Amino acid sequence: MTVSSAPRILILGANGRFGAAATQAFAAAGWQVLAQVRRPPAALPAGAQAVTIDLSDTAALAAAATGARAVVYAVNPVYTRWPTDLLPMARQGMAVAERLGAVFMLPGNVYNFGADMPAVLSEDTPQTATGRKGRLRIALEAELQQRAASGQLRSIVIRAGDFFGSGSGTWLDQAIIKSLTKGKLVYPGPTDRVHAWTYLPDLAQAFVAAAARSAEGPAFRCWHHRSHDVTGAVLLDTIERLAHELGLAPAGPLQRGGLPWGVIRIGGWVVPIWRELAEMAYLWEVPQALDGRVMEAALGPLPHTPLDVALRATLRR
Repeated sequence: MTVSSAPRILILGANGRFGAAATQAFAAAGWQVLAQVRRPPAALPAGAQAVTIDLSDTAALAAAATGARAVVYAVNPVYTRWPTDLLPMARQGMAVAERLGAVFMLPGNVYNFGADMPAVLSEDTPQTATGRKGRLRIALEAELQQRAASGQLRSIVIRAGDFFGSGSGTWLDQAIIKSLTKGKLVYPGPTDRVHAWTYLPDLAQAFVAAAARSAEGPAFRCWHHRSHDVTGAVLLDTIERLAHELGLAPAGPLQRGGLPWGVIRIGGWVVPIWRELAEMAYLWEVPQALDGRVMEAALGPLPHTPLDVALRATLRR
């Protein structure tokens, strides 16, 4: 019997946008990937196998992932159920990592910083969340720090901007380019503000680099992943040019519109998802960018696909 010497990793929530990108990246890097899913995907890359054990069955998950060096927590609770689900589900993931003696790896976001965030966010930027979701994310990261301090769990948080480039369900496909084939682009906020975007294949490769060196350094680390920081106008101009080059939009200038936030806020009284989206509307008003220099100093140069290339690949899907 041949025993593989390749490092092993467990990816929780491997069917999601980031989970799928992480599965691809770790498999491509030669890791043995255990992709935890509720239902098996149509296909997995070579080197990956599906695990259909529920997240709540931590003992069985840990047994199935014996030898895993890291646990990537790519679980995405239903947006309207964050107050009840976010922390309990994350704790289940932590419990699996603790049983394995593996590092717990979490993709973070900018919710922690609130509506008064500065234009450039570093690891030392004060976290002053102004909404429930931001406060929950702060509580989650604080718990990881506490477990690290007590020797229970090693963890790494890699903070990123708005996702694009892997799967559906992002602001890019659900709003901005939703009506592209009809000749219209929709941007959720003022187009003169810089917004942080993260190309998921790049983020996934950053997780691979961090996992490879996860035994080094302190028990808790939080890094910022260098984002694509562009105004809405630049993003829309780039999408329009590429859409015409790829034949995805009608000839001629595309119409441009915004979201009716006033209607969404009022509708939030009766439509739960509108209420949750309205709470985060400030993210489109406040300029933001992620400074990734600390992470790159620790791990070395990381992939940063040019925006044109990343958007071209995204639009082609």
